[in-house]
Amino acid sequence: MDLLRGKIKPMYFRYLSAAFGSAMITSVYSIVDMAMVGQYQGPDGTAALAVVAPIWNIIYSLGLLMGIGGSVLFSTLRGRGSQKPGEENEYFTAAVMGSVALSVIAWLAILFLEQPILLFFGADVDLLPLAQSYLEPIKATLPFFLFNQMLAAFLRNDGHPGLATAGVLAGGLFNVVGDYIFVFPLGMGMFGAGLATAIGSVLSFLVMMTHFWTKKNTLVLRRPTGFLRKLKEISVTGFSTFFIDVAMGILTVLFNRQIMKYLGTNALAIYGPIVNVSTFVQCCAYSVGQASQPIISMNFGAGQWGRIKETLRYALYTVGAFSAFWIILSMAFPNLYIYIFMKPTTDILAMAPAIIRSYSLSFVLLPLNIFSTYYFQALMKPKAAFCVSVFRGFVISGILILFLPMVAGADAIWFAMPITELVVAVYVANRMAYYTRDLSRKKG
Repeated sequence: MDLLRGKIKPMYFRYLSAAFGSAMITSVYSIVDMAMVGQYQGPDGTAALAVVAPIWNIIYSLGLLMGIGGSVLFSTLRGRGSQKPGEENEYFTAAVMGSVALSVIAWLAILFLEQPILLFFGADVDLLPLAQSYLEPIKATLPFFLFNQMLAAFLRNDGHPGLATAGVLAGGLFNVVGDYIFVFPLGMGMFGAGLATAIGSVLSFLVMMTHFWTKKNTLVLRRPTGFLRKLKEISVTGFSTFFIDVAMGILTVLFNRQIMKYLGTNALAIYGPIVNVSTFVQCCAYSVGQASQPIISMNFGAGQWGRIKETLRYALYTVGAFSAFWIILSMAFPNLYIYIFMKPTTDILAMAPAIIRSYSLSFVLLPLNIFSTYYFQALMKPKAAFCVSVFRGFVISGILILFLPMVAGADAIWFAMPITELVVAVYVANRMAYYTRDLSRKKG
């Protein structure tokens, strides 16, 4: 695909279909695991996986930090035409080396600090052994989850988005089948769900690695000059996408602790499915950003401003469609999420609709806010992307999660994210309009 001269509409939707599958790498495993475990183990199993969720957020976000940050710079340089031939691959190499270092750090942390990490993330004496059982097989393959995110980003920017999707499908299909076999017929429970997830991640990695033996591949390891400078550029560019997932982990921890403090285990069991559905909504937004980012980055480097605005138009249509779908589904069938993820008790079925409907109001603006960080990154506006990710993912949301229950009662906690998304969307609309008008003033 020629990102500089090809027709935008078919190219965007081809990238979108591939990116949608790739983005599911952040949710397929956890969603299937929670559904199977919830059916097998009941609400305690669902609550235990809610405790594990922040670990996924952190691992995936580290992969996005290197993958999105490196691939944006890779495509921008390629579109601009670097004066130093092959310089874009120095950023690829720096991203690979950064991913190796981050994998080692994360691996050591989970191997030696597992129990205190899980306790900090909200586990109690009943949930801790369940969470540890799930993580046992995953610890052996943890770096693959990080590398899958990094590789998928570079494959999309190297003109092979379909292979990233194929990798996710291979791992995801195994995870679905393996979850059922390991959890139910073999009776492995939590451990079996973790084992299926671990094997699925390895399969995804192996499929994506085949890119390097295809004719499409232009990614090569090249010794980077000024490695630390390039690593810093990658980190600055990718920070916003990185922080979105880290923030989701931070917010999950805050929610877990506040829910256990004010509302109890049943409410935490309901929050488990909400986390997974919210992750899925977020992945829909990721897919829009990941579909448009390679096109925008390449054309930004080449100064093709009209093509950028056309891509933005299709992206905003897609964001609106995702928002409408998720809010309608959540309002009309809230208990559907509960039945998917667990065998619910009568109490949970009575509590869930009000909780899910309140929280899901955030789905109206969540896709726009997430997409905006990719748009700002592709236009080389890291400060705007930084503001969106930090204020949405930590500052405003964190304050509301901590203080709404104190000020307005325990159930007010479920409105923390809808209020956050509304405030952030005002800033997003302002900055997006300003930067897009600025493109109109450019010539070319």
